[in-house]
Amino acid sequence: MRAFKRIDRVGDLIQKELASILQAKFRDAELPMITVSAVQVSRDLAYAKIYVSTLGVETEIKAVVKILNHMAPKLRYLLAQTIRIRSTPQLKFVYDNSIVEGSKLSALIDSIDPDKKD
Repeated sequence: MRAFKRIDRVGDLIQKELASILQAKFRDAELPMITVSAVQVSRDLAYAKIYVSTLGVETEIKAVVKILNHMAPKLRYLLAQTIRIRSTPQLKFVYDNSIVEGSKLSALIDSIDPDKKD
């Protein structure tokens, strides 16, 4: 059994290239700094769910994800020019709230008084 599947390799490649494309070609006032945190590719390599994170309030984050999903066909075209696979997956952008949830959990753990015993 292979330890590293083709789906994982394609996902890593898409993550790397898409982050480069977003940084190089779409730096404007409309989009803040965006981090591509993960890519989940379907088994048939037809669809890719792109997890992105950015700083801001929830309404701004939803607007950024909406803009990215609107730009998905253009991003897919640019991605197809940089990576060489038979068919480039359709892209769907989703907000990755794991960083926010992690910081909330960390703050909750820090708020527990270590001197207090039950």
